[in-house]
Amino acid sequence: MDGTRGVTTETHTALYRQLVAEIEARFLAPLDALLDGAEPLAALRRRLDADAQVWATRLLGPDEALARSAAARFLAAAGPFDPPPDWWGTPFGRVVLRLIGHPGRESVSRSVAGAMLGITRQGVQDLVNRGKLARHPDGGVSVASIRDRANR
Repeated sequence: MDGTRGVTTETHTALYRQLVAEIEARFLAPLDALLDGAEPLAALRRRLDADAQVWATRLLGPDEALARSAAARFLAAAGPFDPPPDWWGTPFGRVVLRLIGHPGRESVSRSVAGAMLGITRQGVQDLVNRGKLARHPDGGVSVASIRDRANR
């Protein structure tokens, strides 16, 4: 365990690796193709490696406001705003769910709710029927109730 909320080193490392991979894929790999591996990219990759360690620590740390701010900043810069369902099973997807819920959405379909919680669509329906997840007035499942359930 490390010093951040009882989070394991493996969890921190997996999150750090995903953050590096996301930035690499969205920004550095395209630049690498354009600039043909120019030296400034090596410096950017070294900086990214160090910064991603800090971001992972903040995202998993005890300061909720700092963690939420870090997640929002990362999503604004590089994150998927309507991520595919399997994204919720990634280290960053789980952190975003815990801190924010679904960015920009108040409700999601039962299948997306299931992906967010790591259960089946039928499992979500059962939780909705038992009042453990809330229906959203506009349809679907309330993201706030999904986030609450994930944080238990």
